[in-house]
Amino acid sequence: MEYWKLVWVFVLASLFGGYQSEGCWENEKAALFQLKPFFAHINDVDTSWVEGNCCRWNRVECSTSAGRVTPLVLDNPVGSSYDQRYKDWITVREITELNSRVITSKQNANSLTSLREFRLSNNNIEIPRSSALLFNLSKLQIIYADNNTIHNAETEMHSLDTSTFQLRSISLSSCGDVDLSNINFKGDQFPNWLLENNKKLEKLNLVNSSLSGHFLLPSTSHRGLSRLDVSSNTLDGNIPNEIGAKLPSLELLNMSNNFFTGVIPISIGDMISLQLMDLSNNKLSGGIPRHLPMGLFTFNVSNNQLFGDIPSSMENMSLLSILDISSNTLSGGIPRWMGKMSNLEALVMANNHFEGLIPMEFCKLNYSLKFLDLSANNISGSLFIKKQAKRADHHNRLVTLDLSNNHLTGNMPNWIGSLSVLVYLLLKNNHFEGGILVQLCKLNRLRLIDVSNNNLSGTIPPCLMNTISSDSSHAYYSGSYSADVPIEFTVKSISYFYKGRVLTYLSGIDPSCNKLTGEVPLQLQNFQYIIVLNFSHNSLIGPIPPTFSDLSQIESLDLSQNHLSGNIPSQLLGLNFLSAFSVAYNNLSGTTPQTTGQFATFKESSYVGNPFLCGEPLPKNCSTDGSSSLVLKNATDEGFIDMKVFYASFVGSYIVMPLCIAIVLYINPYWRQAWFYHVEASTMSCYYFVLDNVLPKRFR
Repeated sequence: MEYWKLVWVFVLASLFGGYQSEGCWENEKAALFQLKPFFAHINDVDTSWVEGNCCRWNRVECSTSAGRVTPLVLDNPVGSSYDQRYKDWITVREITELNSRVITSKQNANSLTSLREFRLSNNNIEIPRSSALLFNLSKLQIIYADNNTIHNAETEMHSLDTSTFQLRSISLSSCGDVDLSNINFKGDQFPNWLLENNKKLEKLNLVNSSLSGHFLLPSTSHRGLSRLDVSSNTLDGNIPNEIGAKLPSLELLNMSNNFFTGVIPISIGDMISLQLMDLSNNKLSGGIPRHLPMGLFTFNVSNNQLFGDIPSSMENMSLLSILDISSNTLSGGIPRWMGKMSNLEALVMANNHFEGLIPMEFCKLNYSLKFLDLSANNISGSLFIKKQAKRADHHNRLVTLDLSNNHLTGNMPNWIGSLSVLVYLLLKNNHFEGGILVQLCKLNRLRLIDVSNNNLSGTIPPCLMNTISSDSSHAYYSGSYSADVPIEFTVKSISYFYKGRVLTYLSGIDPSCNKLTGEVPLQLQNFQYIIVLNFSHNSLIGPIPPTFSDLSQIESLDLSQNHLSGNIPSQLLGLNFLSAFSVAYNNLSGTTPQTTGQFATFKESSYVGNPFLCGEPLPKNCSTDGSSSLVLKNATDEGFIDMKVFYASFVGSYIVMPLCIAIVLYINPYWRQAWFYHVEASTMSCYYFVLDNVLPKRFR
C-alpha cells in the first residue's frame, strides 16, 4: 500500500512540477546559461556552470520545495564586502557587459519567474536600462545594485512598471553619477516611485547617490518602511512637514550631509518607533522641537544653524544614548537633568553659546558616559569636586574629556586622576591654575594631553613622561560614536581636527603657553611612541635632555620660548621622523646639529633667538669666531649668567649681610653705641627737614 502512495506522489510531481533536470527547472537553467558568457573568463575560474543540477552551481540557490531559482548573486566581490558563501568566487572578473542582450531580453528574464533575490553590486550595469524587465518578476523581493550607474533617461524611468512585485529591501547606494534634478516624476525630483509602488518596502538606502532637488514623500502613508537613509547627497529645500504622518513606522532616519533648510518638522515627534535620527551637516534653522520621539537612542543635529535653548521635554528621553547638538548657535545654561540620563554614552555640545557652570549632576554620568565634549562655549567657574578621587575608578567609562576653549578657572580637579580608561584629555584655552596633576601618572591609557594656554605653574611631573600609552587599541573602540567626532590638536604649530582611525595614531603632550618652571624631565623610557611634544612658551631651564633621542616616532618637538641652556644634543640626529623642530628664543650655545637627515629641512626660524648659537642655517658661522669652545668663552666674557647660580647668590647675600651686621653690633658695645647714635641723628635730621621744608606753617 505504501508503495502505491509513493507512485502517486511521483506522478503528481511530474504532472504539476513541469520538466526538470536533476532538481533544476530546465527553462531556468537555460536562462542561466545565457548569462554565463557575460562573465569574463568564467570557465577559467569555475567549472560548476556546466551540465547537471543548476541548484548546485555557485551563486545559485533554489527553493527546497519546488527547485525554483530564488537567490541569484552576480555581484563583484572585489574591493567590497561579499557573502562568505561565495568566497571561492573572489577571483571572478567583474561583469564587463550586462545589457539588453541579457537582462532586458524577455526570453531570459521571464524564465526566472520565481526569483526572489537578485544581486548585481559592484558591476558596470546601467539601472534601469540594463534591468528594466527585472521589475516584471512578480516574486522579486530583494535587489542589491550598489556601486553601479543609475541611468537618467526620463522615458525609461517612466516606463518602469513596478506594480508587478513588492520589494522588501532595495539598496542602490554609491551608484555613481545620479542626477535626478532634471527628471520629472509626476512633478517630483526625488525617486519616490520606490515608495509609491512598494508598500512592503522595509529599507531604502540611497547613500551617496548624487540625488538632488527636493525630498518628496509618497502620496499615501507608507507604514512598512522602517529605515530611510538619503545621506551624503545634494538634496535641498525643507524637510516635508508631514514626514511623520507619511512615514510613521521609521526606526532610522538619516538625512545628514545634504542642504536641507527650514525648521525640523514637528511631526517627527509622532514617529513613535524612531530610534535613530541624524539631520547633521545641513542648513536647518529654528530651535530643537519640543516634541521629539521618546524612544530615540541617537539624536544628531550637529553642524546646522539651530538656536535657542535645550527644551526641557528632552528630560523624558531616558533611552537616549548619543546626543550631538554641536556646531550650532544654541545658548542658555546646561540643564541639570542631563546628569540623570543614565544611558547617555556620548554628549557633544561643542561650538555653541552655552554658559554658566557645569552642573554637579554630571557626576552621576560616571558609569555610562564615554565621550564628553563641551568645548568652544562660554562655560565658566571651577570644575566640580568629587570625593572619590583617591584611586582609579575602574567602573568609569569616560574615554574622551574635552572642555577646551572655555572660561574655566581654579585648579585641575583631582577626580580626573580617577578616570581609569581616559584616552584624550583636552583642557586648553581656559584659566586653570596650580600645577599639572600628579594623578595623571596613574592613567596608563592616555594618548593625548592638551593643557596649553592656561595659567599652570610649578614643574612638569617626571612621571608624566611615562604616561602616554603605546597601545593605540584603547583609542578606538568598535561601534563607538566618538570615533566619528573630530578632536582638535595642535601639531607643527597648526591646529588640526582628527577623528576615526587617524586619531588612534596620534599621541602627544602639550602644556605650552603656561608658567611652568624647572628642568625638562629625563624619564623617557615609555615615551618612544609619542608623536607630538610641545613645551614651548614656559620658563623651563637647564639643558635639552639627550634622552630625547629615544623618541623614535616623534614628528613634532617644540621647546621654543624658554630659558634652556647648553648645547643641542647631537643624538637628536637619529630622529628620522622629525618634521617640525624648534628651540628658538632660549639661551642655547655651541653649534647647531649637522644639516643631515631631517635636520637638513629645518630653517633659521628653528634656532633664532639664541645669541650664542652658531652654524647652519643661522647666519652666524662658527668658523668666524673660532671653535665652539671659543664662542662659549666669549659668551661668558660678555656676561652670560647661569640664572640658577645668580638667584642662589642673590638670596644668600641678602641673608648673610644683615646677619653679619647684627653679630658685629652684639660683640662690640662701642660700635653698637655709635650705630644707634648715627641712626638717631639721621632720624632727627629727616624729621626736621620734613618739618621745615615740606609741611605747611599751620601744621608746625
